[in-house]
Parts: sequence; C-alpha cells; structure tokens
Amino acid sequence: MTYDAIVLAGGAARRLGGADKPGLLVGGRPLLDRVLDACADAATTVVVGGRRPTARPVRWAREEPPGGGPLAALDAGLRHTTAALVLVLSADLPFLDARTVRRLLDAPGADGAVLRDPDGRDQPLVAAYRAEPLRREIALLATEHGSVTGLPLRAVTAELDLAHVTAAAPLASFDCDTWDDLAAARARIREHGTVLESWITAAKTELGIDVDVDTKTLLDLARDAAHGVARPAAPLTTFLVGYAAARAEAAGADPAEAVAEASAKAADLALRWAAEAAETAGAEGTAAEETGSG
Repeated sequence: MTYDAIVLAGGAARRLGGADKPGLLVGGRPLLDRVLDACADAATTVVVGGRRPTARPVRWAREEPPGGGPLAALDAGLRHTTAALVLVLSADLPFLDARTVRRLLDAPGADGAVLRDPDGRDQPLVAAYRAEPLRREIALLATEHGSVTGLPLRAVTAELDLAHVTAAAPLASFDCDTWDDLAAARARIREHGTVLESWITAAKTELGIDVDVDTKTLLDLARDAAHGVARPAAPLTTFLVGYAAARAEAAGADPAEAVAEASAKAADLALRWAAEAAETAGAEGTAAEETGSG
C-alpha cells in the first residue's frame, strides 16, 4: 500500500526547557531518526520543522507562521503529499515500530485509523488518515476561522470516522515530553532483556545494512574463540565472519546463509584449536609426570 508520511518536528518543547527535542538521543540516535526508521517505506516523507541532518532523505516544510501548532504544521506537511493515505507522526516516539505503522495503514476505518495507547487514550499524532477527508476538514476549519493557526488537532479528528488500533509493541505510543520521559526511554532501551536487540537494530541502521542476525550463533562463536584461542580472538573472529559473509553475498549468496556458513566454519576452527591445546597440555602433563617419576 502506497502512503506518504508527515512527521511533526517543530514544537516548542516547553517542558524540556526549549531543547531541540527531535535531536535528543535515545540509544545513541536522534529521536527524529528513530521515527523515520518506522516509516522507511513511505513514498514521500515530509518533516515539518527546522532543517537538520537525517538518516535518510526527507522533504522539508514549515508552517506559517512558525509555532502555529500541530494542526497548522499538519496542514503545511499535507501540501507536499500526493498519496491517498497519509501517516502522521510526532518526532518524539523512540519505540515506534514498523509493525505498528503497518497496523495503522491496514486498519479499515472509513477516514483512517488512530493509535490507542495502553491507557485508552487516542494518539492523533500516531495515526494514518485518508488524505481527501483530512484535507476537506482542514479546509472547512480554515474557512470558518480564517486559518488553522492555534487550532487543536481534535478540531479535525472529531469530524473523522477513525478506527482505533492497538500497538504491536507496548511502548509504541510512548513519547518524550519531559526530561523524566527521556531518562525513562534511555533506561528502557538498556534493559537486560532487550539491550542486545536494541543495539543490533541501531547498529544495522547506522551501518546501512539489513540482515537477519543470529545472535545466539555469533555469541557462541565469540565464546568458542575466546576460550579456545584467546579472549581478543572473540571480536576479531566475528569481524572476519562478517567480512566473509559480505564477500559471499556480493557473489550472490543469501546474506543470512552466508553468515551461518562462515560462523560454522570459524566455530569449528576454534574448537579444533581448543582440542589441540588440550591435547598438547595433556601430553606435556604426561611427560612431566614421567620425568618426575624417573
């Protein structure tokens, strides 16, 4: 399904003391980039706010006058879209995921769908809207009030027939409005049960690669190399496996299969080194005993 995305990134962030909220880091990456990851397959992505470096190309827009509120920002972004379906997001959603975005896009609402958070509140800045009724309602409000500057989003959403969607991930609607929210997001991403998955996802994005990572296989390989060879062999071996897999992929191999094959070869080698070391140590021990008894 073709869709365009609008990301609102121009708020005043008053509860953050006017900080540059879209640029704040969670898991080493700006909040805005994390949101852009969740809608990477949008045909056109419009960011409404001040220009800044981003992880992928976007189109920039700005409401007039700046600071005119979310509805004015939405109107400005909408002018740069052409798809019949428009995803609308705020730029402060560190845990928004592509599966939740897909649920919104696939929902059967006549005028679109809005995410309902775990507390039962609708989140109009995590929503997918049919462009035609959205434009119609914004135009009616502009005619009635002279402009949409300063008007709340609910002035539009109240007139739309929206389906209610629950998130694929429990924290998809979590936003960073305060310093406490930011601290909670940073702590959450480092929780023991999820830190490796979060780190791998961030590293793949930073490196511009998309490959399934068999974490257990690579960790087992690192363990075997550390124990069977030497501790520094662990990171060096996993690097070499990645390099070998990349060469295999360039030659036409499936990336995941290439990683698995290279990992298996390196693991077997590490185990042979360990067996050889054990055999040598055993032989030396036997020789020492014989010398002592002689």
